[in-house]
Amino acid sequence: MINNKFKQLQSSKQQGFTLIEIMVVVVILGILAAAVVPNIMSRPEQARIEKTKHDIRTLVTQLGIYKLDNYQYPSTDQGLEALVSKPSGSPQPRNYKKGGYISKLNKDPWGKEYLYLFPGTHGELDLYSLGPDGQQSEDDIGNWNIE
Repeated sequence: MINNKFKQLQSSKQQGFTLIEIMVVVVILGILAAAVVPNIMSRPEQARIEKTKHDIRTLVTQLGIYKLDNYQYPSTDQGLEALVSKPSGSPQPRNYKKGGYISKLNKDPWGKEYLYLFPGTHGELDLYSLGPDGQQSEDDIGNWNIE
């Protein structure tokens, strides 16, 4: 009777991992990390550029919605802040969306403000980042040169 209860207790215990099994998993994770991390870490600048392009596309889309609602884009003076809160000054928006068009205006991945011109020099409007060097140059990323 005692022998049967002891066997039942042994069979109902949960089996754990052995030290060898845990070490094998840690080694496998280490090998995977050694293979993957250098590929990701060697391209941070490319990742920043892609994020900037995505941000610009999103802002251009929201500016398009602003224009549909209000019949024109915000002026250069009103800037991108017009997407966050109703702008003052001219031109007054006719049908400004309650709550704005975006919740907040983010900076580019290099910590600078996105720049906005209406009317633009490259098209109807210019929305751009000065890019990695932070100065107006060939590496600027704008709505006119993103694919």
